[in-house]
Amino acid sequence: MKYLVQKFGGTSLATPELRDQVVAKVISAKNEGSMPVVVVSAIGRQGDPYATDTLLKFIGGINSEIPPKELDNLMACGEIISGVAMVATLEKQGYKAVFLTGGQAGIITDDNHTEAHIIEVNPKLIHKYAAEGTIVIVAGFQGQTGEGLITTLGRGGSDTSAAALGVALNAEAIDIYTDVEGIMTADPRIVENARVLDVITYNEICQLAHDGAKVIHPRAVEIAMQKNIPIRVKCAFSDAPGTLVTSSTDNGSVEIKKDRVITGITHIPNVTQLKIYTSESPESDLPQLKIFKSMALAGISVDFINVHPDVVIYTVKDDVAAKAEQILENMGFSPVVTPSCAKVSAVGAGMAGVPGVMASIMEALAAENIKILQTADSHSTIWCLVKRAEMEKAIRALHSYFSLGE
Repeated sequence: MKYLVQKFGGTSLATPELRDQVVAKVISAKNEGSMPVVVVSAIGRQGDPYATDTLLKFIGGINSEIPPKELDNLMACGEIISGVAMVATLEKQGYKAVFLTGGQAGIITDDNHTEAHIIEVNPKLIHKYAAEGTIVIVAGFQGQTGEGLITTLGRGGSDTSAAALGVALNAEAIDIYTDVEGIMTADPRIVENARVLDVITYNEICQLAHDGAKVIHPRAVEIAMQKNIPIRVKCAFSDAPGTLVTSSTDNGSVEIKKDRVITGITHIPNVTQLKIYTSESPESDLPQLKIFKSMALAGISVDFINVHPDVVIYTVKDDVAAKAEQILENMGFSPVVTPSCAKVSAVGAGMAGVPGVMASIMEALAAENIKILQTADSHSTIWCLVKRAEMEKAIRALHSYFSLGE
């Protein structure tokens, strides 16, 4: 059987009219010869009656100290409501449908409640209903432990559910429906001529997602890569083709332009740079290790790390910067703190082995008098730290320099 996994976000399910549009896409896929398996998120956003954040706010007003296991029971409700609403809509239009929770769909996770990871997927119930011609609707964002306890998958969990089911079902594709036309070369709110990318590689979209793009969760992409299942990022409110996420040219079916050095520009705002001169350490025994261990013990996530013999540089989120600075001072260091920064990333699989890319980035930023506070790179990404006030100007400068709007 030729399965097609379709994932719909909460904004596309919020009203009867929108659900009718979603059902039209599901039926279209079925009429074209695919068996759709539909993954749904909770309806709406905070303030909407069935949104997950609304449910959390409600229970928080009773008791803010709810155990994670009970939070999972609550947070799973939004997707269940969405799923049953979709079944009702399909049945009303004359199509046989059934709803399955994540656990019923065979998604088994560890017991890390509210941030569970999928261990295995056994979609035997999906196969059973699909063989009968029934359209299966699955609650995204959730699974269950081996003992049958409900778990949720954390941020981007519905994308992850869709990818895991796509791999387990060996689907022809995984369609992620959002409220934008596809993956764009930059944030269109910042860059006026940002355009939708027709094709992007798994590696490129993972990097874009890790570095601030929010169209799809990187964990979902990494799962789909396991079986090379294509992902298509589409708009739920139009028939635009969207963006195809696939391997570069492994099977010869997709041509990736060799001269496209940079694919997209993304960003993470509101970070603080910490620079610690380890030569000032009151102890000479591995000060770098002690610095990072102290951050880990305090639950502070660090990023953009440069380690040198005499200096350690990294960033933290602005809202934990004061805590990190205090910890370092308590250890005897005098960190140099640069608040209100932003991480701007240029991503492109085509930059690997190409000389002069860093020089081009520096030239583009220098032309706008933008000071680079720190850089790092990988085979597909170059990161630059700039002041938050200059972030948007930096994004536009790089987007223009590499002609990404053309």
